[in-house]
Amino acid sequence: MPRALVIGGSLAGLLSANLLLRAGWGVEVFEQSSAELTGRGAGIISHPELFEALSRIGIPLDDSYGVDVPVRATHDRGGATIATLALRQVFTTWGRLHQLLREAFPRDGYHFGATFARLAQDEHGVTAHFAGGATARGELLVGADGVRSSVRAQLAPAARPRYAGYVGWRGLAEENALTPATHRELIDRFIFCLPPREMMLCYPVAGFTNSTRPGERCLNFVWYRPAHEAHELPHLCTDADGRRHDISIPPPLIRPEVLAELRHAAREWLSPQLAEVVRRTRQPFFQPIYDVESARMAFGRVALAGDAAFVARPHVGMGVTKGAGDGMALADSLAATPDDVPSALARYESRRRRFNAAVVAHGRELGAWLEGQTTPEARRHHTPAAVLAEIAVTRDY
Repeated sequence: MPRALVIGGSLAGLLSANLLLRAGWGVEVFEQSSAELTGRGAGIISHPELFEALSRIGIPLDDSYGVDVPVRATHDRGGATIATLALRQVFTTWGRLHQLLREAFPRDGYHFGATFARLAQDEHGVTAHFAGGATARGELLVGADGVRSSVRAQLAPAARPRYAGYVGWRGLAEENALTPATHRELIDRFIFCLPPREMMLCYPVAGFTNSTRPGERCLNFVWYRPAHEAHELPHLCTDADGRRHDISIPPPLIRPEVLAELRHAAREWLSPQLAEVVRRTRQPFFQPIYDVESARMAFGRVALAGDAAFVARPHVGMGVTKGAGDGMALADSLAATPDDVPSALARYESRRRRFNAAVVAHGRELGAWLEGQTTPEARRHHTPAAVLAEIAVTRDY
């Protein structure tokens, strides 16, 4: 049985690992973290390609997977609905999807505390070297270690994250913590609000126990706000002890005054319903928004997948679905020529690179106004009707 080494145990890594496993590969996953990963409440919009990948893995898509939302709406600052669109989508959370993928993969094949250091390959296989001296060898290595990929840094150092000029604040508010009026307005809708040069969105997802039952769900929000790279981002990433964190800061270390500024801004600029969600959120956190575009996805016996290869701005809602598509294309390409891994990976790259580049380009287009571009086209994408029709919708690339 051929052996695959997957570097990175988050969603893209687990999608590739599970799909390769079911295609007849022996698979081991190596995760840098020493403990189970947590999603911090990140919501995920599901698209058909993600459903297809989960079906191939054998994960049932019942009511416990996510929350079915039939309608989108845009609020003005006063809380009135100014545009609606009937569009049914299923919303889940990072934590729920990760739980399903972990349960589908053998526990003894998932290794914690494995910090990737470097790789070496020859005509017969590839060897991964880890901090501390451990090694692993297989016929294939998949780099699925995210936006700051160490695998990509070794093989394609020119493909570096590009900061988009704004951050995405996120958080979860328990539905039972909301006032009845706000609950009625938000619980069955995907809501947008458009402060100047910003975008707020909110939708229902599974709760902190991964339950989708009424009364046990949460409202997930994402609020895109500008943050200058040289001035405001360091302010956000500095903790109470004065320590500056690199690209993000652990949520518990965000200074109280920063959170107070966020909640004050919510009262000033958001609809009252969405401001209440921000106020009721236990631990808001933020993620700087980046783009990554790799010139290559295949390097002999090594493939890049998910955000290790391409990172698209979250306006397209394709981050996890993109990783699912990479995993399926990788498994299919290897099945066509199982004894010629380099040829299979070249075919994989030809299938996925153009698609992923198009997703990244579309994310930049949708985020141009938030980034500070002032063209009429950038402004058009930021109108109430446009965000309903364009943000996180399924489309052909």
